[in-house]
Amino acid sequence: MKSFEMYHPLVLFYYFMTVIGMAMFFMHPIYLVLTFMEAVLLNFLLLRHGFWKKLMMYIPLFFIMAIINPLISHNGELVILYVNDNAVTMEAICYGMAMALMILAVIIWFNSYNGVMTSDKFLYLFGKLSPVLALTISITMRLVPRFKHQIHIITQAQKTIGMDYTSGSVWERIKCVTRILSILITWALENAIETADSMKARGYGLPERSTFSLFVFEKRDGWLLGVITLLAGISVAGSFLGYTTFYFYPTFSEMEWSLTSVGFYSVYAVLLAIPIVIEIKENIKWRYLRSTI
Repeated sequence: MKSFEMYHPLVLFYYFMTVIGMAMFFMHPIYLVLTFMEAVLLNFLLLRHGFWKKLMMYIPLFFIMAIINPLISHNGELVILYVNDNAVTMEAICYGMAMALMILAVIIWFNSYNGVMTSDKFLYLFGKLSPVLALTISITMRLVPRFKHQIHIITQAQKTIGMDYTSGSVWERIKCVTRILSILITWALENAIETADSMKARGYGLPERSTFSLFVFEKRDGWLLGVITLLAGISVAGSFLGYTTFYFYPTFSEMEWSLTSVGFYSVYAVLLAIPIVIEIKENIKWRYLRSTI
């Protein structure tokens, strides 16, 4: 059981949008490292064994994105070498790594968001504001995972009757892949018809249609929402004061380690650690209760 996902959908959505929004604009190295490390830790706590498989895809993606910037940008004062009379600078390399780290951190935070914010929570938040838009976004977000799951089932079923796309000649592999895609498209069309019939039977779109939800905004949700707002407000104030600003060009700006800057770093770290602390706390509590049985 994921403990953090038990909070109210409003709190979950507000937290992830706040954190992801700041992660996209804070390019200071300290903030980048904090964002990435705590995103990885939270993702591990939520996904457990499935995280390591995804981590293997993140590593080459990081290096690809980090290499691109020095090849297209030649700004900077610390020249390492020349490639076809184009300077490769330390500033360009570090900026490429910073951009790659920021993009990967945002991807991992969104991955955690998808693991916590299910489609029913999203519909609960935005269904009354714009039912059609909320339903469209919810169906779209579920589309890729469902297609991946279904294509795995179809592939395994085809292998049992000798239609293995990983073996045989090129023509036989093409035939197998075409058959799998044909079955997948047929399943998708049938599923769309069933979904439409189910929505019609449930009275979707009728003005008198009532809705039911299990989500209740409790006292703990209010406290957590207030804490998130306070910490986020302090972090944004630090950004306006320039503590999240770091320049890579024309050369590196000075890293500040004053008492005030460390305070802003700590506040941001605490903000990112909120779901991690909740998960670890509940895991310890669960293990203790199991040990007393």
